[in-house]
Amino acid sequence: MKYIQKQKAVLVLQDGTAYYGNAAGKVGTATGELAFNTGMTGYQEIFTDPSYFGQIMLTTNAHIGNYGIHKDETDSSSIKISALVCKNFSIPYSRPAADRSIQKYFEDEGVVGICDVDTRALVRHIRSKGAMNAIISSEILDVEELKKKLAKVPSMDGLELSSEVSTKEAYYYGKETAKYRIAALDLGIKTGILRCLDERDCYVKVFPHNASHEELLAWNPDGIFLSNGPGDPSAMPEVIKEVKKIIAGTLPVFGICLGHQMIGLALGLTTYKMHNGHRGINHPILNLETNKGEITSQNHGFCVNMEEALAHSDVVVTHKHLNDGTLAGMRLKSKKVFSVQYHPESSPGPHDSRYLFDQFIKNLTTVKHKQTA
Repeated sequence: MKYIQKQKAVLVLQDGTAYYGNAAGKVGTATGELAFNTGMTGYQEIFTDPSYFGQIMLTTNAHIGNYGIHKDETDSSSIKISALVCKNFSIPYSRPAADRSIQKYFEDEGVVGICDVDTRALVRHIRSKGAMNAIISSEILDVEELKKKLAKVPSMDGLELSSEVSTKEAYYYGKETAKYRIAALDLGIKTGILRCLDERDCYVKVFPHNASHEELLAWNPDGIFLSNGPGDPSAMPEVIKEVKKIIAGTLPVFGICLGHQMIGLALGLTTYKMHNGHRGINHPILNLETNKGEITSQNHGFCVNMEEALAHSDVVVTHKHLNDGTLAGMRLKSKKVFSVQYHPESSPGPHDSRYLFDQFIKNLTTVKHKQTA
């Protein structure tokens, strides 16, 4: 077999550390905050998760691309990560049902990557130093030049990104004849979430991130969903203002990830940037109300303050992360409003937490029954 010469590439971190490897995907240059995901599978869902917008994805699994790309395994209309860092970028794929190779996928979508990097050493480095910006290039190999470019990249702390991935126009998902009508505020919504609502007989109207409370109510929904999304939640004051109105109303509300953080900020709680976020499909959560454990899919770099939530007179902390004790879920005592920091739609990941969608449906049924009684 003829040997194919690989094109060199370099990864430079904000602290000046450089890692050398080979080009993967499109030849070019890309920047973003470097984040690692520990999932053993589901790379395509990770690539297309809008919550990863603005981030360079570092995968800890040794082989990425080995089962190819399938058109039905996406969580949005395009790749949302800024770039990819991996050990083995596997261009030949094993699955007959796959549509194309990962190389073709990245070339089609214009995404830069670097492979043949010591990802174990890189993960250890950012676990110790904390999340930081990075730059990848397979066209510029001069580290000093890349450092100058990287210095111009804004920090994720204080960065609003939801507007970059939210729909520009409202759209519908599901069957118009469904039992329940849900108004979803798209802060970077995953298609997997919409599938879970559709499976539970919900007809969803997905609104842009800057839709007003009045616009959502004008559709006459039975409940409101606040989606996941990227960026710093505290950098979204207009959305927080609308969420305050939403949770002050009578409709059931369910928030996931950024939606959960929006509810926290609307209640007067604060959020903070984590040293390293939670990203993977094996994160242990304890449901404090049932005392049952859940293995969950997670993707977040910010968190709601646990101490403030515990001290709030109308908040019940319902879930906590067992690795570090951070806040993973809460509900209001006075309203049918609840939220979690993780991803119960689990695409990818285990289905331990899909009961939360059933809980939302139960809340819809309860409130609807009261209104018609």
